[in-house]
Amino acid sequence: MMTLWTSPEAWAALLTLTALEIVLGIDNVIFISVIVSRVPEPLATRARQIGLLLALAFRILLLSLLVWLIGLTQDVLTVAGWSFSWRDLILIGGGLFLIAKATHEIHGEVEADEANGDDGSAKRAFAWVILQIIIIDVVFSLDSIITAIGMAQELQIMIAAVVIACLIMYLSSGPVAEFISHHPTTKMLALAFLVLIGVALVADGFKFHIPRGYIYFAIAFAVAVEFFNVLARQNRRKARK
Repeated sequence: MMTLWTSPEAWAALLTLTALEIVLGIDNVIFISVIVSRVPEPLATRARQIGLLLALAFRILLLSLLVWLIGLTQDVLTVAGWSFSWRDLILIGGGLFLIAKATHEIHGEVEADEANGDDGSAKRAFAWVILQIIIIDVVFSLDSIITAIGMAQELQIMIAAVVIACLIMYLSSGPVAEFISHHPTTKMLALAFLVLIGVALVADGFKFHIPRGYIYFAIAFAVAVEFFNVLARQNRRKARK
């Protein structure tokens, strides 16, 4: 163990894998930040915390089941010449769920649907939010850990990278959720990202890989444009006063 942590190669693998896990975790943070916006405080904060703790728990659990997890990449079903593994089926199902959920939320924003604020409906909404977070955490965790297995050989390095990435996700989720809450137009942008990510997951399930760099570049560019839009609106409001 001591030899592992004094090895330059081990540290290089840890830093590389941590950076990759943080990038892959962006999807998780966006989904959780958007989905909890329908729940009133303090339930929204509690749902976000539970969602990120579950993300960490699922990742560590999957890492402890490496042999089983590697078996998920073996083909188990063939339909019309297409071969699918359990991983492919999970990615397709998760991608379709993400597309359907984001589309439903976009429809709700366009129609200006407002959630009922009574205590009973808030608790039901909280339970429904947690269930959705669990579903998508499983999908994102599976994708994240299979990527980790391909990049590192030592379990300790993979666990350390996952824990560090989840800690950064936890620290960043609050500001992201608050920003989305205070700037409603960014929520529509985030929902569009989720549709894009869902399409990428479905494509992966059909073994048509869309390089994530293209997706994250599009997200970064759109975020930069939206940042200047928010800044311009704030400056116009100040100029009117």
